[in-house]
Amino acid sequence: MTERLRVQRARAEQAGQGHVFRFWDDLDAPSRTRLLDQVEAVDFALMDELAKLFDAPAASSAAFDPPVVFPRERDAALEARATEARAAGAQLLAAGKVGYLLVAGGQASRLGYDGPKGSFPVGPVSGRTLFEFHARRLRAAAQRHGAGGPWYVMTSPANDADTRAFFAAHEHFGLDPQHVHFFSQAMLPALDTEGRILMSGKSDLFLAPNGHGGVLAAFASSGLLAAARTAGIEQVSYFQVDNPLVRPADELFLGLHALAGAGMSSKVVSKRDEHEKVGVLGLADGTLGCIEYSDLPDDLRGARDDNGELIFRAGNIAVHALSIDFLDEVCGDGLKLPWHLARKQMRVLADDGTHVQREGGKFEAFVFDALGLSSASVTLEVDRAEEFSPVKNAEGDDSPATARRDICRLWAGWVADAGLELPATRGDELPVVEVDPLLAETRGEFLAAPTTDPTSREGGHLYE
Repeated sequence: MTERLRVQRARAEQAGQGHVFRFWDDLDAPSRTRLLDQVEAVDFALMDELAKLFDAPAASSAAFDPPVVFPRERDAALEARATEARAAGAQLLAAGKVGYLLVAGGQASRLGYDGPKGSFPVGPVSGRTLFEFHARRLRAAAQRHGAGGPWYVMTSPANDADTRAFFAAHEHFGLDPQHVHFFSQAMLPALDTEGRILMSGKSDLFLAPNGHGGVLAAFASSGLLAAARTAGIEQVSYFQVDNPLVRPADELFLGLHALAGAGMSSKVVSKRDEHEKVGVLGLADGTLGCIEYSDLPDDLRGARDDNGELIFRAGNIAVHALSIDFLDEVCGDGLKLPWHLARKQMRVLADDGTHVQREGGKFEAFVFDALGLSSASVTLEVDRAEEFSPVKNAEGDDSPATARRDICRLWAGWVADAGLELPATRGDELPVVEVDPLLAETRGEFLAAPTTDPTSREGGHLYE
């Protein structure tokens, strides 16, 4: 028995998880190495704590209130605050004090595409991928403000190598490779209802991502949080890979966040209607966080104010700003977010070596739980049509088709406002239009852009 096997088997047995080595004698050398790697990464003390969640009492009902929102429709005082914030945000960006954290651990398999989700092509004219849209926005911000910031790309064990290779093959989309940093999200073993680690195969623990809150822990454990502080980064812009309209270098948002002295702030969009199954930002017993659709009572879900607007309408779009000091508090010395249990029926390996369906649980930390730890926070309402059209499903809502539709609708409006040429359409078709973020990221920038000669491609127009 090798020393490594002896140590890991002893750890597992001491934790009551010795069964993970049940099939050791059946494994070849590569499989044994894989199993040892997985067991070595397990924090058995944490697994003991997570197992207690199966017996935890159900959460009692909370008193819910809507958050204080910095609205799209602003009076003179708020508009003056917005002007001040834009200047403060621009100053941060010009000083190179903003880093960008992209959550990109998913695969595009649900979209019928083989590869990391960020490599999925979404540009209606150019065919640009999600990764390239984000990269071009970061390049545009660097050009606009005369300074860029580091890009932290969170991958997963399943797509880390492919993501790095994709960036390399595309020469990091024009960004300096030294300013693009990859780190991988951690995985946690699933447990059965008795607290035993489940196996997906003879040499494999049943592993699942540890939630978007785990992104913060991985950012710290990778050394990138410390490196960001050393590099003078003061704020981190957090966003998801699947939204091609996201604006990671938004002067207004970053400025409002900084002026408020906030640890963590959020962007929201108004819910389409009370039935849209999206979490909303709000206060539960006075603590700011994200209230899941299923947790909001029916009478509150549809409640409206005197203007006929939903009271709980601040839809969470997973766009945040976080200060470096706050990140240190939340994850610099171990993640200080609660863990959540998701009960599942899973196909796992039984003790006799056959595969069976068994009830168990996966465990996740949620990044929005950090809002409750922030002494100050800004909730900025933005226009869904301008900043949020995610690619999540193969068809229907939040699909490639709806994202391309929203892109075309937004940018065709800019082109029309500028009095420029739109491609021909038939009936109710939308003009197929795309604007390169390097040319303009807002309507105002586009109207000021010195271009009247779009590149035509297959019936669409690309303004770049």
